[in-house]
Amino acid sequence: MESAELTTPRGSTYAELSRLIKKAGLLDRRPAYYAVHAGLLGAACVAGIAALVLIGDSWWALLVAVVFAVLSTQLGFLGHDAGHRQILASGPANRTLGTLLANFGVAFSYEWWVDKHNRHHAHPNDEEKDPDVGVAGPLAFTAGQVRRAGPVARFFHRIQAWLFFPVLLLEALNLRYSSVRFLLAQRSRRGYQELFGIAVHLTAYVVLVFVVLSPLKAVVFILVHQGLFGIYLGCAFAPNHKGMPELSRDEAADFLLRQVLTSRNVRGHWATDILLGGLNYQIEHHLFPSMPRPSLRRAQPIVQAYCQEKGISYLETGLVESYAQALRHLDDVGHAA
Repeated sequence: MESAELTTPRGSTYAELSRLIKKAGLLDRRPAYYAVHAGLLGAACVAGIAALVLIGDSWWALLVAVVFAVLSTQLGFLGHDAGHRQILASGPANRTLGTLLANFGVAFSYEWWVDKHNRHHAHPNDEEKDPDVGVAGPLAFTAGQVRRAGPVARFFHRIQAWLFFPVLLLEALNLRYSSVRFLLAQRSRRGYQELFGIAVHLTAYVVLVFVVLSPLKAVVFILVHQGLFGIYLGCAFAPNHKGMPELSRDEAADFLLRQVLTSRNVRGHWATDILLGGLNYQIEHHLFPSMPRPSLRRAQPIVQAYCQEKGISYLETGLVESYAQALRHLDDVGHAA
């Protein structure tokens, strides 16, 4: 997402918190961290491809498909950081890196994601403006979506809490479809360049899998890889906002309240940070999108203490409980059907 921090009046509560964060140096670039992180991730990708070739035409190759799902998601996390200008100093450099990671790395459109994610960050949990809840597809995240749904959709809404994880099996396919549709509608040079990147990834991927594996094993490999990729992506993003409240007009007008009250942090440790790509610090990330991922952990106690001082509700919960809250919300909304 290519965006700068939202500017607010100097005397606002957000400006006061921002000064504390900047004073602590938490918005400074962390090039060494990202160089090591990208290097290790790149080496893991090369090792994964080598493992697939060495294992050859065997069902044991499905273990590599599981590894590929993890690596694909981690590449997506790194692309997310590039999109927020967390990695490199200039916007164009981050854009180039993000395009390499998104289009060539996992076959998603970087430009499509930037457009979508910008709107989400500006209006989290706003049914009319947040694309992550406004276009729900088979799931309904708000009562308004249920009221507008037809009878067939309402039937699925009643059991949507049970459908959530199975639906995620198709998430990678859905994101690629949305990417291609967006780029074709742009009819721009940039859009065609991104389509080329997606085509290169998919061609190389399919050729590699079908050359190494028999047709049946290749198809199963792709299904396992892409299905688990979708589940991992969905599980990383689901705890962040699902089940958090829609805001009143006054709350939505205040940047700090808009970001804190609609976001949920996931409590954990260094392994959680790696597993969720730093998105477990969702409150801090929404307040300071360009903050480098390794600085989020240090920012968390500062932001939490500041919210407590100002009497602002700050929600942090365990990983399992975060999913339980999101699923309860889906179930409550579904019962409205």
